Amino acid sequence: MRQGFLILIVAVGSAWALAHPYVGVLMWTWISIMNPQLYTWDATLPFAAIAAGATLAGLLLTKDKRNFSLPPPSVALLLFVLWICIGYPFSFFPDGSTDMLIKVLKINLMIFVTLFVLHSKTHITALVWVLVLSLGFFGVKGGIFTLATGGSYRVWGPEGSFIGGNNEVALALIMGIPLIYFLRDQTKKIWQRHALLAAMALTAIASIGSQSRGAFVALAAMTALLWLRGRQKLQFGTLMVIGGILLMSFMPGAWHERMNTIDNYQQDGSAMGRINAWWMNWNIACHNFFGGGFDIYNQATFAMYAPNPQDLHVAHSIYFSVLGEHGFVGLALFLTIGALTWRSANWLRKNAKGNAETEWAAMLGGMCQVSLLGYAVGGAFLSLAYFDLPYDIMVLVVVARRWVEHYQAGKNPDAAPQVKTYKVINAKNSRKNLSSR
Repeated sequence: MRQGFLILIVAVGSAWALAHPYVGVLMWTWISIMNPQLYTWDATLPFAAIAAGATLAGLLLTKDKRNFSLPPPSVALLLFVLWICIGYPFSFFPDGSTDMLIKVLKINLMIFVTLFVLHSKTHITALVWVLVLSLGFFGVKGGIFTLATGGSYRVWGPEGSFIGGNNEVALALIMGIPLIYFLRDQTKKIWQRHALLAAMALTAIASIGSQSRGAFVALAAMTALLWLRGRQKLQFGTLMVIGGILLMSFMPGAWHERMNTIDNYQQDGSAMGRINAWWMNWNIACHNFFGGGFDIYNQATFAMYAPNPQDLHVAHSIYFSVLGEHGFVGLALFLTIGALTWRSANWLRKNAKGNAETEWAAMLGGMCQVSLLGYAVGGAFLSLAYFDLPYDIMVLVVVARRWVEHYQAGKNPDAAPQVKTYKVINAKNSRKNLSSR
């Protein structure tokens, strides 16, 4: 039943994407973030590939507006992808790196297609809704699960996906909270505002119920930024303190013991294993200009570069994973993507504010910055360097800024492309005109 319903959605969406590729990128984003195929009987059907293929065909066939310009954040992303490809032949284990390389190239190809086909406010808002609904499914479900079980069990993501682990899904969820806030700010219907507020609360509870220490630190950093930028600091701060106390008092002793290891990380085997992997990645980058490639977390590499060769762990850090896999140049390009996206989001906050027509973009820029902060802080302890979501946020910022710049230039950024029309001359009338000369 579920698989048939998913097949129907993908079939209709793919046919629609041939004429309007923005539908295809929305469908592909939904499949990529939520992974609905993992909840069907046969998860091997290539739903994402079908959506991507239809979208790429639509990109060539459509009469819709397309914009192939590459603003600075997307240029940095392009250079990062090119650097990964250049470094691939120098990988320690090229065969083991191939699958991940293909996955990264597929993701970023569709990120660029999304940049090309989205242009209107409706497109931007639709992408936010797709991201929120995709993540909100896990947030609402996980929040209810945490409340129902008293926080005794961890919240996990869909197995076999980027966010299958408790740490990874927690970071993705907290990055989605600011996007829910944006939608709540834009909607005027009371029931929608209440529903989105409930989704925000349950998503925050789900991220805490994951028992992810990195996500807990990221959530605290995001809350602090929201408080600093909020107008009603006293009310907001009081609400957050009371809510935090109530939630933490609700969580079991095992949760508190796990969070306490943030201060006493020397006594935690998992934390020390991560630090051992960080040193290994640092040593790889220092001795190999292109890094070691994707497949470096094995006994042979740890024996050569890690302080403790017997303690094998993945990097559990977006920074150290990129550093070890692609060297200092790769890390510099990766950080440049984030810095330029943050800068463009800040441009939206300042330049789109104060105008009723562009105020939504200012709010979006601010909320994207909050998400990016969560990713920057939580990502220091989690391996999500190639996950779609931060790059989707880059797309939101880039397309929204392009929209505002068109509006401020006196153009209509939502206007459909003008299609040239040609007058068809009837053959009979043509002969009459010729004979009358």
